[in-house]
Amino acid sequence: MRDLTLFRSLGDEAFAQLMDAAYLQRFPPGVVLISENERADFLHVVVEGTVEMFATSHGRETTIELIRPVGLFLLAAVLKDQIYLQSARTLAKSQLLLIPAEKVRMAMERELPFMRAIVMELASDYRSTIRDLKSLKLRTSAERLANWLLRAEAEQGGSGQIELPCEKRTLAARLGMTPENLSRAFASLSAYGVQSKGSIVAISDLSRLSDFAAPDPLIDERDPS
Repeated sequence: MRDLTLFRSLGDEAFAQLMDAAYLQRFPPGVVLISENERADFLHVVVEGTVEMFATSHGRETTIELIRPVGLFLLAAVLKDQIYLQSARTLAKSQLLLIPAEKVRMAMERELPFMRAIVMELASDYRSTIRDLKSLKLRTSAERLANWLLRAEAEQGGSGQIELPCEKRTLAARLGMTPENLSRAFASLSAYGVQSKGSIVAISDLSRLSDFAAPDPLIDERDPS
């Protein structure tokens, strides 16, 4: 937990109090952890596995974000003591730390460095949201997929091979497209060295794919943690 920017500046005593009140729990895949419109009772920290943030409206559903270790979600709802605007479910066997929302708010009021860290965390979330919106509105489906593949390839060791962290329908929703559009996007990227088979994607020509994707630092470069 000390690796998270949010907790680095928290005093030892205050950090210990938060951890003493927290619960470390394991969940199998497919478990809905929280539902939108519920009151925020806990701050959730993903220690192992993958959690999908999603939302529904009038029978439609979309993926908003994938949270992997060590990451937290829905901090704003915890701080404001309001309802969740998203739902969350496990995509794989996962271990989560649940910190009571009230304890987080108390620590924020008492620890000025913690309050500063919270402000920075929320600012980082806002900037990430703007980057996602720019990618969604300024790029074609194939361009969004190409840039996602480049980031995933680098994050997974730069071997030219990617293991998808979720089902393709979930990836499609995360990138703002239908499963059919994702299939067409993969097909169009075959001309740039991308081959997809099941959950494995191989990239034989990273340079050519990068030329097509044209990564933009104002969209694709993430703020340092």
